[in-house]
Amino acid sequence: MTDTPTTAGPEPVRPGTPGPDGRGDTLQRPRRARTSVALVFAVHGAVGGTFVTRIPWLQDRLHLSPGQLGLALVMPAVGSFLAMPLAGRVVHRHGGRAAVRGLLTVWCLALVLPVLAPSLPVLCAALFVYGATAGMADVAMNAQGVEIEQRLGRSIMSGLHGMWSVGCLVASGLGILAAHLELDARLQLVVTALVLAVLAQPVSHGLPDLRAAAEAEAPPRFALPPRSSLVIGLVGFCAVFAEGASMDWSGVYLKDVTGASATLAAASYTAFALTMAVSRLAGDAVIRRLGAVWATRLGGAVATVGGLLVVVADSPATAIPGFALIGVGIAVIVPLAFAAAGRIGSNASQAIAGVATVTYTSGLVAPAVIGTLAQATSLSVSFSLVTALAFALVLSAGALRRAERPAAPADSGRPRSTPVLTE
Repeated sequence: MTDTPTTAGPEPVRPGTPGPDGRGDTLQRPRRARTSVALVFAVHGAVGGTFVTRIPWLQDRLHLSPGQLGLALVMPAVGSFLAMPLAGRVVHRHGGRAAVRGLLTVWCLALVLPVLAPSLPVLCAALFVYGATAGMADVAMNAQGVEIEQRLGRSIMSGLHGMWSVGCLVASGLGILAAHLELDARLQLVVTALVLAVLAQPVSHGLPDLRAAAEAEAPPRFALPPRSSLVIGLVGFCAVFAEGASMDWSGVYLKDVTGASATLAAASYTAFALTMAVSRLAGDAVIRRLGAVWATRLGGAVATVGGLLVVVADSPATAIPGFALIGVGIAVIVPLAFAAAGRIGSNASQAIAGVATVTYTSGLVAPAVIGTLAQATSLSVSFSLVTALAFALVLSAGALRRAERPAAPADSGRPRSTPVLTE
């Protein structure tokens, strides 16, 4: 396993020391770095998958009405939205490896806060903190993923997000088993949080200690999204809107519109999440063959067909393939948006935070928009909006052109002597 310079230049330096571009670790162990960041994504997903399965326990314990539970579940998104712009400063100050390790550990431990809340106001505060730590860890690990992808010279972001989905699915399966065995959620989440926090230490150890150049100016403590990230963020917005609408409303749609059984409707979330995971794990091969722009256009077209099937569905046999096609179509869009953002300017974390803020806002508003539109018209009509946003991906794919060539050091502002990773 060696580093091959693109042109003659200085000898590669030891990991952990400044490289020729002023950054830290020169990534002399690319396979280890890629494996580490993939496991980081899986641990992050496992935290979310664990929490989701115990939401019914929370509702029963605090005697929450649907409206009160809905208010509480908005708070993680609000926390993420407000905290993400802070992540760039943390990464700049502490370096990529330490930032990921610290933020991922705090996010794992934050898992225990909601189940310890004695009342609705405390639950809302706990979920705000839970969401804030989740968002900051999300930005830091995506910045690492983009950097490793650029230096590897091949697309890996889709697979990393696929690992997040795998972690979420595995953890949710264990959570469902714990709920079936009627384990106290407080005991389950305390144990799970401690185990995941411990796991966060070794999986983060293999990350490169990437740092900004010594002369680089620190980003603001609260960095607003740069203008250049807004268009990319809007592409992600369309994809996450379709994802959020499908995940939150597919079960209701199957039950109320197509007459599906309660069991089939309840299984819709797991099926959709599994489709997303498989598509993301396979997505890098598609991206390498087609490029970011054409992969996005193809994904948008597939999601549009899926949306049309959902809109016209009058039976589960039509709706289920429709939701599956939506999942397949949008699976690689958010990873590509983060990859494109990481190539904007000199501060990848700040640009990714900007795109994440715009993108994840969609997840905050999608369920409410779909519900409001369905109340005024019907669920079928509301999913016409999802279909329109899926088609918008076809038209706006050019915004992700920055994600086309992860292998070109010059594109990211590095001198041509920066090593390219080889295995």
